[in-house]
Amino acid sequence: GALGGLGLGLWRRRQQAAMAASEEDEAEKKEEEELRQRFMAPPVSGLRELRRRRRELRSRMELLIMETQGEVCRALAALDPGASFAVDTWERKEGGGGISCVLQDGEVFEKAGVNVSVVSGLLSEEAARQMRSRGKSLKAKDGKLPFCAMGVSSVIHPKNPHVPTMHFNYRYFEIEEADGTKQWWFGGGTDLTPTYLNEEDAVHFHKTLKEACDKHDLKLYPKYKKWCDDYFYIKHRGERRGIGGIFFDDMDSPSKEEVFQFVKSCAKAVVPCYIPIVKRHCHDSFTPEEKLWQQLRRGRYVEFNLVYDRGTKFGLLTPGSRIESILMSLPLTARWEYMHTPPESSKEAEILEVLRNPKDWVH
Repeated sequence: GALGGLGLGLWRRRQQAAMAASEEDEAEKKEEEELRQRFMAPPVSGLRELRRRRRELRSRMELLIMETQGEVCRALAALDPGASFAVDTWERKEGGGGISCVLQDGEVFEKAGVNVSVVSGLLSEEAARQMRSRGKSLKAKDGKLPFCAMGVSSVIHPKNPHVPTMHFNYRYFEIEEADGTKQWWFGGGTDLTPTYLNEEDAVHFHKTLKEACDKHDLKLYPKYKKWCDDYFYIKHRGERRGIGGIFFDDMDSPSKEEVFQFVKSCAKAVVPCYIPIVKRHCHDSFTPEEKLWQQLRRGRYVEFNLVYDRGTKFGLLTPGSRIESILMSLPLTARWEYMHTPPESSKEAEILEVLRNPKDWVH
């Protein structure tokens, strides 16, 4: 009888274990389905692999950039129901790949792109030189530096000149040195480029980003706001690309987890800082002259991206990178006029004044 009882107990435990495993399988399938619905396409590393390594920061970052891409694309598509995102997945033979989501010629957005890339391989000599010039001491093994880089980046060019262009980018970088030690850092930011100045929009945008920063450290917003103003500077024009936001790079302290949580807060602030501005102005009336000024400002946007932007340069210098995705940030249309100068005291002159002398919007 006692032995029978033992057998029954073992059988019950096995039954319970089998039921628990089955429930776990169900929970896994449900979670995978939920993730699938939140993403625009299957992730580069594969859902199974990401779930298996979900405690690792690389996996958590990939999930974050995938979710951010989905959130932003859904928010933009809801404002431009006649248009849809072309979802383009691509592979890089040197390692990794990405997902480019691009909406073109909509009613509200002339061009909106949201890219995810997860790439790995060996750093090109030119890219390593660029990093060393920023103070990185990278010790290569036989001239080779294995790296892993991932990020989400987006540029949104609306049709209406009263709706600003917006850009954001959040990324993670890891390099393995000759002795096996890994260097890692995060970078990114969100910034606004209006054609015409609207103080209320500027305050809303900066305030939302400041709140995201303040959750982590009150020193971050002023520091990264200034960095943004300094970074998006078109030297040959003596003006900023837009009215700024936040920008940071090479962020590797206080700890991996704390920096990741900060980046997550910034990524989650993208939709609330921008979408209300689009809703407010996408049906504003505008004149042919205002459209012309938008085209001229777009020309400045192109100049900054092709001459100064570090991300564009890194992409162009990385073997096997996808040029279409790198140049997605360029507008569908832009214009360059010889010696164009707006009249004094005009709305056009007003925005130029702010681009030459950045303002503090939230104090």
